[in-house]
Amino acid sequence: MSNQKRKPKIARQGGMLVLIAITLPLVIIMAAFAVDVAWMQLVRSELRTATDAASRAGAKALSLQQTEAAARDAAKLAASQNLVAGVPLVVRDSEIVIGEGTQATRGSRFQFSPGGARLNAVRVTGNRTSSSAGGPVSLFLGQVMGVTQFQPTQVATSTQLDRDICLVVDRSGSMMWGAVGRRPPGGRCRPPHPTLSRWGALNNAVAGFLDELDNTAQNEQCGIVSYANRGNRCGFRFTTSDINARLDFDFTPVRDAMADLSSRPVSGATNIGAGIRNGILVLTDGRVRPLALQTVVVMTDGRHNTGPEPVIAARQADREGITIHTVTFSAEADFARMRAVASAANGQHFHAPDAAALERIFREIAATLPVLLTE
Repeated sequence: MSNQKRKPKIARQGGMLVLIAITLPLVIIMAAFAVDVAWMQLVRSELRTATDAASRAGAKALSLQQTEAAARDAAKLAASQNLVAGVPLVVRDSEIVIGEGTQATRGSRFQFSPGGARLNAVRVTGNRTSSSAGGPVSLFLGQVMGVTQFQPTQVATSTQLDRDICLVVDRSGSMMWGAVGRRPPGGRCRPPHPTLSRWGALNNAVAGFLDELDNTAQNEQCGIVSYANRGNRCGFRFTTSDINARLDFDFTPVRDAMADLSSRPVSGATNIGAGIRNGILVLTDGRVRPLALQTVVVMTDGRHNTGPEPVIAARQADREGITIHTVTFSAEADFARMRAVASAANGQHFHAPDAAALERIFREIAATLPVLLTE
């Protein structure tokens, strides 16, 4: 055994260095690719967020302030409040286009057209290119492959939509009282006091609501329903709920209806469910526009105490595609139930502690038109 020849050892020194030399460039290229792809995806997401925010802000300003200049200013401000690749996004006037967003049929895609007679949409193009204010985005390791920057672009369009609106107002006996629970002078068989009664506050709020609608660029239709309960009091015959004015682009019938209701006593229990059901009838008749959003605004100062459950009526409205906003006025109102009504029909609940707040809320609902991101 000692005389057997031993096999010579193969020299392997430096073998791994060759392997490393071959694979290292590939590893570097793969690392550069992975890092920069992640960076590019992050920047694209930031650019999309900033551009979406700019178009939404522009469309909302167009709705509230009714000028193209206000829409452009709002879009630029919103863009600047969002970072893209570490710096605020800057959009130029040429990258903001005001126009019309329309649907051929309900449910179809919105089509944007620059300009037009009924401006309701804002398109913003967010750029991080060599010709943009912010310039292109630098890559971290892309120079390994000979690429040092990329130039993303994102387009977003937001459209504010027209509405057909029905006001559903409480004319129960408690509306004769003052906002803080004091019965105003005059007695229950005379018309509600124009300044001291809850009805007087509602009358002013409805007038403010219609004034806001008159000042918007969109063409809204508005109708009005009132509710209490059936009975004969003070020589007047009261019905449970009336459609006092159907939808119309001219708001004169709504104003006339409020004037008529203000000229005689309001009386009875609080049948909110019946009022909502009549509101649904108003927003499902032949005057409703197929492309407009349908909205009911329900106001009450008290608690539902007779007739069908309002939440059930609200669920019916939701099935019809109708949104319900609820407004409570006075400490005696049923806040929980009215929040539930709004929630059941995809709306919001508001509470007004006094007459000034009631008018402010009505004006806010009228002025804040829905804004959808349509592209």
